[in-house]
Amino acid sequence: MLKIYGRDDCPDCVACKASFDEAGLEYDFRDIGKSLKDMAVFIKIRDINEVFDEIVEAGKIGIPALVFEDRSVTLDWEEYLEEEGYLIEKSPSSCSVDGSGC
Repeated sequence: MLKIYGRDDCPDCVACKASFDEAGLEYDFRDIGKSLKDMAVFIKIRDINEVFDEIVEAGKIGIPALVFEDRSVTLDWEEYLEEEGYLIEKSPSSCSVDGSGC
């Protein structure tokens, strides 16, 4: 099952979850702020996946992050939904460590 790593207090994550819910898509949301285990898994994914290189360099967290069953990752949930044929409303850029973009 598709996993979405994020936080319940992240506006981008809230928008992502709402769009997936509206589309009726199943997912497993992992709140990295509520579970140290989920945080550790997310950090490991982020540390070894080049998808996050620009995000980390820009001082951003990289959530929401969609992790598929084949372990591939995308940070562009809007593009994923569009490719799957769902219309979504675009959201602002990802949250940064310094709180900008949120």
